[in-house]
Amino acid sequence: MQIRKIKEFFIERMIFLSGIMSIVIVALIFAFLLKEGLSIFWRVPISDFLFARNWYPISDPPQFGILPLIIGSILVTAGAGIISIPIGIASALFIAEIAPRKTKEVLKAGIELLAAIPSVVIGFIGMVTLGPFIKDLFNLSTGLTALSGSITLAFMAMPTIVSIAEDAITAVPRQYREAAIAMGATKWQTTWRIVAYAARPGMVAAVMLGIGRVIGETMAVMMVTGNAALIPHSILQPVRTLTATVAAEMGETVQGGEHYAALFAIGIVLFIITFIINGVADIYLHKVKK
Repeated sequence: MQIRKIKEFFIERMIFLSGIMSIVIVALIFAFLLKEGLSIFWRVPISDFLFARNWYPISDPPQFGILPLIIGSILVTAGAGIISIPIGIASALFIAEIAPRKTKEVLKAGIELLAAIPSVVIGFIGMVTLGPFIKDLFNLSTGLTALSGSITLAFMAMPTIVSIAEDAITAVPRQYREAAIAMGATKWQTTWRIVAYAARPGMVAAVMLGIGRVIGETMAVMMVTGNAALIPHSILQPVRTLTATVAAEMGETVQGGEHYAALFAIGIVLFIITFIINGVADIYLHKVKK
């Protein structure tokens, strides 16, 4: 009995230490970003950095306006969300509630396989197949546009959304379904109004994780969006995202220079955006639980 208590005490302390270490690591990452990136604001006002329309870091004088990059990231992320969220949630409901057992097993295995495909492979496929298709379909000068990026990222986000949402739907107690059917509800009414409603926290978590992957994706979006640091007036124009800018230009900078600091400042902006999204999702989930 004494050995069991010692084991439980040790496991509890290890779990507590793991949680504290996670918080400390995130705080250290943010502190490092601040250390390397805040120096750019001694030379460029924050308002100019966030809202200026030109990103020309190697011009004379250099111009560090990330508004085109922010708009490009928002456009691509919103497009990917519009495509992936409805399809992902509908697919999860179909797999969990409608599909026969054998079909369900095949679909789940296929979705897990899609999630394992490296992002660079998906980006390459999008560049050589989706890009030319978009170019010919809309008669454009290039098919590497925000629309191509949105479709590619939606394809990458859907496995995460489907897998986690399906688990949340499956976890809904069977009694909910039986009670709804006993009250005279149809299969569709039970699925949509009872099961999906009860699984909302898990589905919201699935959506946020999927969107989080879209926001943080670098290689695929860099390959299919055209990498033009211009404010787009249409989803059929090339864009550049915040993550792609950091990945494409970090290797060309001088450590400690203005361009170097500006790229770390972009990292600060990305960190804050991610923190806000996770915070909003957490607030929503707590409201749902109440």
